[in-house]
Amino acid sequence: MTEPAPTPVTPTAVTPTRDPRISYDAGTYALRLGDDALVLAQRMGEWVASAPQLEEDVALANIALDLLGQARPLLSYAGSLLPGADGAARSEDELAYLRDERDFTNVQLVELADNGDFGRCVARLLVFSAWQQELYASLAGASDDTLAAVAAKAVKEAAYHRDHATQWVLRLGDGTAESHQRMQAAVDAVWPYVEELFEPDAVTSSLAAVGMAVDPASLRDPVLGYVSAVLERATLAVPSTRVRHSGGRHGIHTEAMGHLLAELQHVARSHPGASW
Repeated sequence: MTEPAPTPVTPTAVTPTRDPRISYDAGTYALRLGDDALVLAQRMGEWVASAPQLEEDVALANIALDLLGQARPLLSYAGSLLPGADGAARSEDELAYLRDERDFTNVQLVELADNGDFGRCVARLLVFSAWQQELYASLAGASDDTLAAVAAKAVKEAAYHRDHATQWVLRLGDGTAESHQRMQAAVDAVWPYVEELFEPDAVTSSLAAVGMAVDPASLRDPVLGYVSAVLERATLAVPSTRVRHSGGRHGIHTEAMGHLLAELQHVARSHPGASW
């Protein structure tokens, strides 16, 4: 990946005094956040030349580039902490292009296909960017210098993404009868994938205990509080579904993920070792 320029963050070297388990968990955590950003960047990029306005083509392209810029240092850091079978560090390109579907650890929310539905695009962006903004605001104070540096820069981008999605949800939800109906359907479609964002596990618990990560469960109230307030202003209802999809953090993905990776990885896998 040669565009955009990487976030100027130097991965923190793993010192001999760091518990190997903590290093492994830190790499896993960075990989998860990097995968989230990478996969959503791919989804947002698909809207270029397909958005409802020319200006929106540019806006969504910029959001995709922001997310890609976040993914690069996170994947590089993960590769330094999670070496390959030969013991060598893995590059961001290896992690992005040469892993199989079950090796990706992003939440399922970011991989969902929009199927040409702009409402789904902005509904997903609203939820995800609200989550990212809260996550990075807390992670900026982490004891891990690399994660803290990435978060300090990315939180500003997430705030812009959240505002952009908010304006579209308000415009479509409180617009015409048709735009209201379609925006509500879009929110209903993404809602079963929201709770996965807040699921803690052994990795996040161990890192949160030493100040290197944020407990996902602690983000639930502020994130859903913000999203719910936006939906209310947009005259939309918070979905009441009890369906909850998860598993992305452990390599279990939706049918859409395979198609996404086929496009994302096609050139790199067709020309192994090439550079451009």
